[in-house]
Amino acid sequence: MSDIQRLEVGPRMSEACIFNRVVYLAGQVAADPTADVVGQTQQVLAAIDRLLAQAGSDKSRILSAQVFLADIADFPKMNSVWEPWVVPGATPARATVQAAMASPAYKVEIKVIAAQR
Repeated sequence: MSDIQRLEVGPRMSEACIFNRVVYLAGQVAADPTADVVGQTQQVLAAIDRLLAQAGSDKSRILSAQVFLADIADFPKMNSVWEPWVVPGATPARATVQAAMASPAYKVEIKVIAAQR
């Protein structure tokens, strides 16, 4: 198991796992779930930036993204933050679905897979 690197390991999950130069992030949610979907998306993307940097990657290296929204009607608002954040010409494969969240306060959760630099 020494060829697998884990970041921010907790009792239930790790925030990131790295294997064969591929970074797998856990689903990221807002630190302040009182924010609206725009604010929560900003927080989530900042957390992704931080974890990818810690793992030796960045948003230009994201291969795949999964976006979970508590209410699919928030799709345009989430995209209003997502679109300026992604790197033009390096947008990942992505799926967005409506899903029940672990807490009703969460409006968005995003998980990504990225290549290391």
